[in-house]
Amino acid sequence: MPHKVGCRSLYFEDPNRRAWDGDRPRPLLTDIWYPATPDAIETDQFIGPPDTPLFKIGKVATNVPMLDTPDPFPLILLSHGTGGATKQHSWLAYHLAAHGYVVAGVNHHGNNALEPYVAEGFLRFWERPRDLTIMLDHLLQTPDFGPQIDQTRIGAAGFSLGGYTVIALAGGRASFAAFQAAFAAMGVDASAMMPPEFTDAQAWAEAFGRVASDTEHHASYRDERVKAIFAIAPALAQAFTADGLAPVTIPVSLVVGEDDTPPFTDAAHYAKLIPQAEFEVLGGHVGHYTFLAEGTLVGRQMLPQLCNDALGVDRRAVHQRVAEKARVFFDGALGG
Repeated sequence: MPHKVGCRSLYFEDPNRRAWDGDRPRPLLTDIWYPATPDAIETDQFIGPPDTPLFKIGKVATNVPMLDTPDPFPLILLSHGTGGATKQHSWLAYHLAAHGYVVAGVNHHGNNALEPYVAEGFLRFWERPRDLTIMLDHLLQTPDFGPQIDQTRIGAAGFSLGGYTVIALAGGRASFAAFQAAFAAMGVDASAMMPPEFTDAQAWAEAFGRVASDTEHHASYRDERVKAIFAIAPALAQAFTADGLAPVTIPVSLVVGEDDTPPFTDAAHYAKLIPQAEFEVLGGHVGHYTFLAEGTLVGRQMLPQLCNDALGVDRRAVHQRVAEKARVFFDGALGG
């Protein structure tokens, strides 16, 4: 029988990296979903201004005790898409937590919707897997969660750029040169590939010039504690060669919508170069942003690209299908 689900937010820091403004350690605001006690009262939750919320993220019980069991729970690390937030994927976190997982996601600094965007926060994508690794270090030390987590059963899930993030945790090594060459072959300047969430073209171009020569992107960010990954519409595949993905040897599951363009080609590229990966394309005109939370009426009016799907797409049903697919995958890969 599914558990009630609790949710808490914890604030961690990485003392070895600075915030983009340079005056403090890098923040790691972390949202955590977990099995709650049976008496927990779940209430409707939203994203956006209290009087005009933009997204519906389902029910959850905030700041309630975790279910006390003799056996620790498996853990799933969660990475949101570029410019998004972890609670955009409450539909996935809730389903996993209701079936006995702890789920913990970082709101990636400078690349999340809760704080001002920073061009480097978008472009220095390799900071993201480091965020999850440092957050995991902190989480395992907390008295409320650490003892309740089975450190032998840790997986990771991510959407869009979060898909890249978990592939990097699995050992994938990116290449800016490959990224630029892939777009050059299509007659496109990679520096002009600015995501729609970031709107300052001048800041983007200036930051791209600084970042493109940084060799840190090609380092390995493998976290050996992560035993399986689930990537939803993963982005940035053009930054990976066969050699860059050869180190990914743990179980991988990839899912994407048939109308996910151009990220669809990203998912197929990953599937081609990760031989052991499961790969499913969802039909019925499922798009990239179908995997975000459901929009409210206000959200559908103000953010149509993020909240509206093609005719006939049932976003809630897609979420249920993918969340169950993730649960079955992690149960098998982590011995759930």
